[in-house]
Amino acid sequence: MKVHIKTFTELTKDELYAILALRCEVFVLEQECAYQDVDYKDQEAIHLLGMKEGKIVAYTRMFKPGDYFEHTSIGRVVVRNEERQYGYGKEIMEATLAEIKKSFPKGPIELSAQTYLKKFYTELGFVERGEEYLEDGIPHVRMVRE
Repeated sequence: MKVHIKTFTELTKDELYAILALRCEVFVLEQECAYQDVDYKDQEAIHLLGMKEGKIVAYTRMFKPGDYFEHTSIGRVVVRNEERQYGYGKEIMEATLAEIKKSFPKGPIELSAQTYLKKFYTELGFVERGEEYLEDGIPHVRMVRE
């Protein structure tokens, strides 16, 4: 998998369409969660596209401090179902963390993790902060990496 890093304006129409399709495929259909994925935050985000054979198989978006949360943040972490056995989730997150270190080196990194993925994020250095809460009907927990 090769990771491409782009601002919203650098994304092609086809890339944006593929990102939205992947997010819908996993978050809306697979997880059976009807929610507003197109949230007008993509325009402020930096997008990390994990590409394999010309297709997006993994994706994250990151925000500078204050654009989403108070601190630098990561969201919409997703890997195509049939590609999960290859470790692309860890790979796209490591690429995202490296880009944050380069672009926004000061301060903690925050994310809203689906509760069942706490172990995954803990292995990447994130620590749970606060109580579990529902986000779009799915249990989440705030996690921070100092």
